[in-house]
Amino acid sequence: MIKIRPETGTDTLVVEASGKLTAKDYEDIFIPKLDQLIQQHKKIRIVIYFTDSFDGVELGAMWEDAKFGLKHKDDVERMAIVGGPQWMAWMTKVGSHFMPGKFKVFVATALQEAISWATQEA
Repeated sequence: MIKIRPETGTDTLVVEASGKLTAKDYEDIFIPKLDQLIQQHKKIRIVIYFTDSFDGVELGAMWEDAKFGLKHKDDVERMAIVGGPQWMAWMTKVGSHFMPGKFKVFVATALQEAISWATQEA
C-alpha cells in the first residue's frame, strides 16, 4: 500500500510504502500525484519511506514503476529511499545510472534527514 504523507510539499512527494505494493497503488495513488506535480513544477523530488511492514512489490507494480521511470527520467530532480530491504538500495543505485537526477538511500530511522536532503536547493 502507498500512502501520501503530510510532509508532501509543492514540488516534493513524500510517500509511505507498507505491505505489498500493487499496480493499483501505482495507478490510483502514486502516478497520478507524480503526474500532477510534474505538470505543475516540471522538476520534482520524491521521498519513499518503506515501513517495517513493507512486504515487497508485485510484478504489475514494478512494471508501472519502470514505465513511469522511462517516461519521466528527466523530471525527477532528487529521490530519497528510506529504509526497505537491501535489494531496494541496490536497485536504487543501479537505476540512478540511467536517470540524471540525484538519488540517495537512507536508513529507516532517517526520514526527516531524507526529506531535508530531498527538499534542499541544488
